[in-house]
Amino acid sequence: MKVQDIMSTRVVTVELDDRLHVVKKIFDSTHFHHLLAVETDGTLYGVVSDRDLLRALSPFIGSTVETHRDAATLNKAVHQVMSRAPITLPADATVAQAIQVFLDHPVSCIPIVDAHFKPIGIVSWRDVLKSFADNEATASPG
Repeated sequence: MKVQDIMSTRVVTVELDDRLHVVKKIFDSTHFHHLLAVETDGTLYGVVSDRDLLRALSPFIGSTVETHRDAATLNKAVHQVMSRAPITLPADATVAQAIQVFLDHPVSCIPIVDAHFKPIGIVSWRDVLKSFADNEATASPG
């Protein structure tokens, strides 16, 4: 099985100079856990996870004790908090290769890129587990 069979093609990207208030708004309004950080030409440069965002923001944002300093953390740029040089795979990589990436590296998603290093999809460890669960369900009689 290839990663193109299980990847999500609904990829949300942000640019390197986008501010964290944009990232927070996307995470708050979608069910995504990863955003792909791209150059202006669409080339993949990094990944921002919901965990990266939580680490970067003040825990007092939106509370009654929020100060100007806390709110200022929303003005940090994506490039300040993202993971750089993400490990990627091409669409024709096998699911076994994706599993090996998850085992060998502390990542929770793998961007899938074309020959020009532009994102075309994303695979999370949940996608891998779901594909195996689906295969087991269809392979099991009754």
